[in-house]
Amino acid sequence: MSMSLAVMCGGLATRLFPVTKTIPKSLISIAGEPFIAHQLRLFKRNNIENIVLCCGYLSQQIEEFVGDGRKFGLSVSYSFDGDKQLGTGGALKKALPMLSDDFMVVYGDSYLMIDYQEIAAFYTNSKCKTLMTVFKNNGQWDASNIVFNNGQIVCYDKKKSEQDQTLPYEYIDYGLGIVNAELIASWPEESFDLSNFYRHQVDAKRICGYEVSKRFYEIGSKQGITETEQFLKAMNHGE
Repeated sequence: MSMSLAVMCGGLATRLFPVTKTIPKSLISIAGEPFIAHQLRLFKRNNIENIVLCCGYLSQQIEEFVGDGRKFGLSVSYSFDGDKQLGTGGALKKALPMLSDDFMVVYGDSYLMIDYQEIAAFYTNSKCKTLMTVFKNNGQWDASNIVFNNGQIVCYDKKKSEQDQTLPYEYIDYGLGIVNAELIASWPEESFDLSNFYRHQVDAKRICGYEVSKRFYEIGSKQGITETEQFLKAMNHGE
Protein backbone atom coordinates (compact mmCIF):
# COMPACT_ATOMS: atom_id res chain seq x y z
CA MET A 1 0.00 0.00 0.00
CA SER A 2 1.43 3.36 -0.99
CA MET A 3 1.79 6.04 1.65
CA SER A 4 -1.36 8.07 2.22
CA LEU A 5 -1.49 11.73 3.15
CA ALA A 6 -3.51 13.43 5.88
CA VAL A 7 -4.43 17.09 5.42
CA MET A 8 -5.23 19.01 8.59
CA CYS A 9 -8.04 21.38 7.66
CA GLY A 10 -10.20 21.57 10.76
CA GLY A 11 -9.09 24.81 12.40
CA LEU A 12 -11.18 27.91 13.06
CA ALA A 13 -8.71 30.25 11.29
CA THR A 14 -9.51 33.11 13.66
CA ARG A 15 -6.61 35.19 12.31
CA LEU A 16 -8.53 35.55 9.06
CA PHE A 17 -11.90 36.60 10.53
CA PRO A 18 -14.31 37.85 9.25
CA VAL A 19 -13.62 35.95 5.99
CA THR A 20 -13.42 32.56 7.71
CA LYS A 21 -16.60 33.05 9.72
CA THR A 22 -18.59 31.83 6.73
CA ILE A 23 -16.14 29.63 4.78
CA PRO A 24 -13.35 27.31 5.95
CA LYS A 25 -9.79 28.44 5.29
CA SER A 26 -9.32 25.67 2.68
CA LEU A 27 -11.96 27.29 0.48
CA ILE A 28 -10.56 30.83 0.47
CA SER A 29 -10.24 31.92 -3.15
CA ILE A 30 -6.58 32.04 -4.21
CA ALA A 31 -5.66 32.84 -7.81
CA GLY A 32 -9.26 32.36 -8.87
CA GLU A 33 -10.28 29.14 -7.12
CA PRO A 34 -10.49 27.55 -3.65
CA PHE A 35 -7.05 26.99 -2.16
CA ILE A 36 -7.65 23.29 -1.62
CA ALA A 37 -7.92 22.80 -5.40
CA HIS A 38 -4.32 24.03 -5.78
CA GLN A 39 -3.24 21.71 -2.97
CA LEU A 40 -4.91 18.63 -4.42
CA ARG A 41 -3.41 19.17 -7.87
CA LEU A 42 0.00 19.52 -6.24
CA PHE A 43 -0.48 16.18 -4.47
CA LYS A 44 -1.58 14.54 -7.72
CA ARG A 45 1.56 15.81 -9.49
CA ASN A 46 3.56 14.17 -6.71
CA ASN A 47 1.88 10.80 -7.30
CA ILE A 48 -0.02 10.83 -4.01
CA GLU A 49 -3.46 9.41 -4.64
CA ASN A 50 -4.94 8.53 -1.24
CA ILE A 51 -5.86 11.66 0.70
CA VAL A 52 -7.64 11.92 4.04
CA LEU A 53 -9.02 15.36 4.89
CA CYS A 54 -9.22 15.86 8.66
CA CYS A 55 -12.05 18.36 8.95
CA GLY A 56 -13.80 20.27 11.66
CA TYR A 57 -15.15 23.79 11.30
CA LEU A 58 -17.56 24.21 8.33
CA SER A 59 -16.41 20.83 7.04
CA GLN A 60 -19.51 20.18 4.96
CA GLN A 61 -18.47 22.96 2.58
CA ILE A 62 -15.13 21.24 1.94
CA GLU A 63 -16.84 17.91 1.31
CA GLU A 64 -19.32 19.51 -1.09
CA PHE A 65 -16.50 21.06 -3.12
CA VAL A 66 -13.98 18.18 -3.17
CA GLY A 67 -16.37 15.22 -3.15
CA ASP A 68 -14.63 11.87 -3.49
CA GLY A 69 -11.66 13.53 -5.21
CA ARG A 70 -12.20 11.95 -8.61
CA LYS A 71 -12.32 15.29 -10.40
CA PHE A 72 -8.73 15.80 -9.18
CA GLY A 73 -7.69 12.25 -10.09
CA LEU A 74 -7.49 11.34 -6.40
CA SER A 75 -9.24 9.21 -3.82
CA VAL A 76 -10.34 11.50 -0.98
CA SER A 77 -11.81 10.35 2.34
CA TYR A 78 -12.95 12.41 5.30
CA SER A 79 -12.46 12.24 9.03
CA PHE A 80 -14.53 14.66 11.10
CA ASP A 81 -13.74 16.01 14.56
CA GLY A 82 -17.39 15.83 15.57
CA ASP A 83 -18.81 17.84 18.45
CA LYS A 84 -15.47 18.29 20.19
CA GLN A 85 -12.37 19.90 18.72
CA LEU A 86 -9.62 17.29 18.85
CA GLY A 87 -6.58 19.36 17.95
CA THR A 88 -4.31 18.38 15.06
CA GLY A 89 -2.96 15.33 16.87
CA GLY A 90 -6.35 14.13 18.06
CA ALA A 91 -7.79 14.57 14.56
CA LEU A 92 -5.00 12.38 13.17
CA LYS A 93 -5.65 9.76 15.83
CA LYS A 94 -9.31 9.60 14.84
CA ALA A 95 -8.38 9.28 11.15
CA LEU A 96 -5.96 6.35 11.64
CA PRO A 97 -8.32 3.66 10.28
CA MET A 98 -8.21 5.46 6.91
CA LEU A 99 -4.43 5.97 6.81
CA SER A 100 -1.51 3.74 5.87
CA ASP A 101 0.86 2.28 8.49
CA ASP A 102 3.23 5.17 7.80
CA PHE A 103 1.63 8.30 6.40
CA MET A 104 2.42 11.86 5.41
CA VAL A 105 0.75 14.82 7.08
CA VAL A 106 0.50 18.45 5.96
CA TYR A 107 -1.46 21.46 7.12
CA GLY A 108 -4.47 22.61 5.16
CA ASP A 109 -3.09 26.12 4.70
CA SER A 110 0.33 25.13 3.27
CA TYR A 111 1.56 24.93 -0.31
CA LEU A 112 4.84 23.02 -0.31
CA MET A 113 6.80 22.74 -3.56
CA ILE A 114 8.89 19.69 -2.71
CA ASP A 115 9.37 16.11 -3.93
CA TYR A 116 7.03 14.18 -1.65
CA GLN A 117 8.08 10.77 -2.95
CA GLU A 118 11.76 11.53 -2.43
CA ILE A 119 11.04 12.43 1.19
CA ALA A 120 8.92 9.28 1.63
CA ALA A 121 11.83 7.19 0.32
CA PHE A 122 14.24 8.94 2.70
CA TYR A 123 11.91 8.13 5.60
CA THR A 124 11.63 4.47 4.61
CA ASN A 125 15.39 4.06 4.16
CA SER A 126 16.15 5.83 7.44
CA LYS A 127 14.14 3.32 9.52
CA CYS A 128 12.81 6.29 11.50
CA LYS A 129 9.31 6.28 12.96
CA THR A 130 8.82 10.05 12.60
CA LEU A 131 10.17 12.59 10.12
CA MET A 132 9.95 16.37 10.08
CA THR A 133 10.92 18.53 7.13
CA VAL A 134 12.92 21.59 8.16
CA PHE A 135 13.83 24.82 6.39
CA LYS A 136 16.58 27.32 7.22
CA ASN A 137 14.28 30.22 7.80
CA ASN A 138 16.35 32.56 9.98
CA GLY A 139 13.12 34.23 11.09
CA GLN A 140 12.34 35.41 7.55
CA TRP A 141 8.96 33.84 6.75
CA ASP A 142 7.86 33.07 10.29
CA ALA A 143 9.45 32.65 13.72
CA SER A 144 12.20 30.02 13.62
CA ASN A 145 11.52 27.23 16.11
CA ILE A 146 14.09 24.47 15.47
CA VAL A 147 17.76 23.90 16.25
CA PHE A 148 19.05 21.65 13.45
CA ASN A 149 22.65 20.51 13.47
CA ASN A 150 24.49 17.89 11.38
CA GLY A 151 21.24 16.40 10.13
CA GLN A 152 19.72 16.15 13.61
CA ILE A 153 16.82 18.07 15.12
CA VAL A 154 18.33 19.09 18.45
CA CYS A 155 15.45 21.22 19.79
CA TYR A 156 11.92 21.96 18.65
CA ASP A 157 9.74 24.49 20.44
CA LYS A 158 6.81 25.77 18.42
CA LYS A 159 5.71 28.24 21.07
CA LYS A 160 9.25 28.91 22.30
CA SER A 161 7.82 29.58 25.75
CA GLU A 162 10.79 27.90 27.43
CA GLN A 163 13.37 28.57 24.77
CA ASP A 164 16.99 29.04 25.78
CA GLN A 165 17.85 32.30 24.02
CA THR A 166 21.46 31.16 23.60
CA LEU A 167 20.47 28.31 21.25
CA PRO A 168 20.65 28.94 17.47
CA TYR A 169 16.99 28.65 16.44
CA GLU A 170 17.55 29.16 12.70
CA TYR A 171 15.20 26.54 11.24
CA ILE A 172 11.45 26.12 11.08
CA ASP A 173 9.06 23.19 10.82
CA TYR A 174 8.45 23.29 7.05
CA GLY A 175 5.04 21.67 7.25
CA LEU A 176 5.37 18.12 5.91
CA GLY A 177 5.77 15.30 8.40
CA ILE A 178 5.76 11.51 8.14
CA VAL A 179 4.46 9.53 11.09
CA ASN A 180 4.08 5.91 12.08
CA ALA A 181 0.43 5.18 12.87
CA GLU A 182 1.23 3.08 15.96
CA LEU A 183 2.96 6.04 17.62
CA ILE A 184 -0.10 8.24 17.16
CA ALA A 185 -2.41 5.43 18.31
CA SER A 186 -0.44 4.98 21.53
CA TRP A 187 -0.49 8.68 22.47
CA PRO A 188 -2.31 8.85 25.81
CA GLU A 189 -4.57 11.83 25.08
CA GLU A 190 -7.55 11.91 22.73
CA SER A 191 -7.26 15.65 22.12
CA PHE A 192 -3.77 17.05 21.54
CA ASP A 193 -1.70 19.20 19.24
CA LEU A 194 0.59 17.54 16.72
CA SER A 195 3.40 19.90 17.72
CA ASN A 196 3.37 18.32 21.21
CA PHE A 197 3.82 14.90 19.64
CA TYR A 198 6.72 16.16 17.49
CA ARG A 199 8.37 17.79 20.47
CA HIS A 200 8.15 14.56 22.44
CA GLN A 201 9.77 12.69 19.54
CA VAL A 202 12.57 15.27 19.35
CA ASP A 203 13.22 15.11 23.10
CA ALA A 204 13.32 11.29 22.89
CA LYS A 205 15.69 11.49 19.87
CA ARG A 206 13.28 9.41 17.78
CA ILE A 207 12.84 11.74 14.82
CA CYS A 208 14.61 12.32 11.51
CA GLY A 209 15.07 15.75 10.00
CA TYR A 210 14.92 16.33 6.24
CA GLU A 211 16.16 19.73 5.11
CA VAL A 212 14.44 21.41 2.18
CA SER A 213 15.71 24.46 0.32
CA LYS A 214 12.59 26.05 -1.24
CA ARG A 215 10.53 28.44 0.84
CA PHE A 216 7.01 27.48 1.88
CA TYR A 217 3.80 29.27 1.02
CA GLU A 218 0.81 29.50 3.36
CA ILE A 219 -2.60 31.13 3.62
CA GLY A 220 -2.77 31.31 7.41
CA SER A 221 -2.14 35.06 7.42
CA LYS A 222 -3.10 38.00 5.23
CA GLN A 223 0.53 38.46 4.16
CA GLY A 224 0.75 34.76 3.40
CA ILE A 225 -2.37 34.92 1.25
CA THR A 226 -0.91 37.79 -0.78
CA GLU A 227 2.39 35.99 -1.37
CA THR A 228 0.75 32.65 -2.17
CA GLU A 229 -1.63 34.26 -4.63
CA GLN A 230 1.23 36.01 -6.42
CA PHE A 231 3.22 32.77 -6.56
CA LEU A 232 0.36 30.63 -7.88
CA LYS A 233 -0.68 33.22 -10.48
CA ALA A 234 2.90 33.37 -11.76
CA MET A 235 3.18 29.58 -11.81
CA ASN A 236 -0.15 29.19 -13.64
CA HIS A 237 1.03 31.63 -16.28
CA GLY A 238 4.27 29.75 -16.72
CA GLU A 239 6.41 32.64 -15.56
